[in-house]
Amino acid sequence: MRDNRKSPIWVEKWRPRKISECILPQKIKTTFEEIVAQGIVPNMILAGKAGTGKTTAAQAMCDELDLDWILINASESGNIDTLRTEIREFASTRSFDGKRRVVILDEADYLNPNSTQPALRGFIEEFSQNVSFIFTVNNLAKIIAPLHSRASIIEYEIPIDEKNGLMKAFHKRLSHILTTENVEFDGKALAQVIVRYWPDIRRTINECQRYAMSGPIDEGVILSVHDAPMEELIDALKKDDFKKMRVWCAEHNDGDSAKIIRKIYDEMFHIFEPASIPGVVLLIGDFCYKASFVTDQEINLVAFLTSIMLEATIKK
Repeated sequence: MRDNRKSPIWVEKWRPRKISECILPQKIKTTFEEIVAQGIVPNMILAGKAGTGKTTAAQAMCDELDLDWILINASESGNIDTLRTEIREFASTRSFDGKRRVVILDEADYLNPNSTQPALRGFIEEFSQNVSFIFTVNNLAKIIAPLHSRASIIEYEIPIDEKNGLMKAFHKRLSHILTTENVEFDGKALAQVIVRYWPDIRRTINECQRYAMSGPIDEGVILSVHDAPMEELIDALKKDDFKKMRVWCAEHNDGDSAKIIRKIYDEMFHIFEPASIPGVVLLIGDFCYKASFVTDQEINLVAFLTSIMLEATIKK
């Protein structure tokens, strides 16, 4: 068990250490509670949007069962060399108490599907006697079929009839965090922050910590929440800075790319040169339509802004 209670980062300091403390849809929570009750963590793929508690649940199960576990961020160090060293070294040894060990591969959809993912098949089978693997992914489609067949898949889908209850539970949890951290806040303003970033719990906590650095969370925060810093995005587009634009999209996408596309439509006469307006309108119409059915809103937004960078002229 890792004790993060002294961490200055709230998402770590206040990370749940038991499944009962996690804010999850009831069906998913019941599944995890049954796993804890049985005492054996199976190979699993936890799939869903960023910040919804996949990694937290994986760690909480391991901590509650007092299992040895290792967390590897696959987006940063998920290459073949990592598998051959860090994972193999961990998986090759047994716990003192004889319990299973767990490898948590966070953001596993970043693993190379042509090399690293196929190699994991052998690892799962080679260490099946004493090691379980948990993969957390934002995009399940990026995980190869052989790994699907070797793990139980749990998709983080929030039923419509549970959304309000989960948001209320999170409001209560976040209120407790703010009170304990001696941060003044208005309950209604906090609710607006939660609505803005839902279901990204991690992002919401991070934003609240940032707001708390400059004062109370009140009506002033609501204004900043509803006005995404478009200036940063426009600057990235002006400079054809694809990397900065993509990072902006990751930080400000709330699962509805059409909202940001609409903001650009509302401000397009201030952003683009007149000759570019007709083409921009066509792009806006096309990508707003796509936003109604695409599986990944962030990718749709990045694709739209990339088209803008290629086809439109932005005012200097």
